[in-house]
Amino acid sequence: MPDGNNLIIFDLDGTLIDSLADLTDATNHMLITLGRPGIGREAVRLLVGQGARRLVERALTGASEAEIDEGLRLFLDYNHRHIADRTVLYPGVAETLALLQSRGMRMAVISNKNVALCHEVLNLLAVDTYFEAVLGADSLPFRKPSPEPVLKLLADFGVASTRAAMIGDSINDIAAGKGAGVATVGCTWGYGDLPELADADYQVDTFPELLELPLLAAQWVVAR
Repeated sequence: MPDGNNLIIFDLDGTLIDSLADLTDATNHMLITLGRPGIGREAVRLLVGQGARRLVERALTGASEAEIDEGLRLFLDYNHRHIADRTVLYPGVAETLALLQSRGMRMAVISNKNVALCHEVLNLLAVDTYFEAVLGADSLPFRKPSPEPVLKLLADFGVASTRAAMIGDSINDIAAGKGAGVATVGCTWGYGDLPELADADYQVDTFPELLELPLLAAQWVVAR
């Protein structure tokens, strides 16, 4: 769109980046340090999506509040020190972001990861400059699936809901986008199960497929 008055919002983990290996390492560091057995990558995948504290709560079954607090400290400390040891961009992400930017798309990130970690991993993977704003789990009182982070960005950017989209891999992303009245795109390569994306307006199987969607074309608001 010529005036740039649009907003494409991306989830982070499972959408832009494959961080599951590092999240698994951080989870197992926490569990083993607390005297519990480690778990596999698939088990960690099922814990991801509601933020670090919720992941720790679910991993530490039957834990006391004090143990959860210690587990969260261990998890976050390890994750911060190893934020991109094995984390990578999904195929085509950097190239697609560059093309979207060349089309005049304004872009932002909403994640349930703490915001400092979001900024760090985006910087380390050299895609931070594409995003005008980043909101994390600790940026607002509410996080996805609440629509509040999406609504805040719409207000901050001065963009109507009809000219915005939420792109993510889980039910949290789709619910947040739907609640805010923006278009939603489900990414099938991420951590969420496919039924979670059933209500999305669009689904894509690879990141570059975003470029083919009518809502990301130059006149996407007309197409809608």
